[in-house]
Amino acid sequence: MTTITVLGDEVATTTGEWADGRPLIDPERLAAAVGWTLKPEGLCRDDQCVLVGDGSAIKVGDKLDLAAVANAVDQPTVVDPDAGIVVLGQPNGSRRAALQDRQAPDFTLSDLDGTSHRLSDYAGKKRLLVAFSSW
Repeated sequence: MTTITVLGDEVATTTGEWADGRPLIDPERLAAAVGWTLKPEGLCRDDQCVLVGDGSAIKVGDKLDLAAVANAVDQPTVVDPDAGIVVLGQPNGSRRAALQDRQAPDFTLSDLDGTSHRLSDYAGKKRLLVAFSSW
């Protein structure tokens, strides 16, 4: 078992394993990791459920594939097995609506001093977001 860090609406860590670059966790760890629960009716969160049939598309043996779960609930993912990280994007429907409305979803980022800033703190003001990645 190894630690898997999930970056989504919140940052969560869970134990699991990596198999062929796929992040696998026990079903009872799913809710804490991504906020969804596997029930007989499908993947559920709050009052929303997504059908997954017999679950074979999201299961590897008795484990759940986090990337397949995210795909089933329409969330894009980035998986880095070497770093032990799974990144979950906003659901495609939310991103599509934001593009049509031309409204960025609210988010929080820390500056170089560690102070958190929300996009909504700057409502009505012009802002420039510079993103950089070393990959």
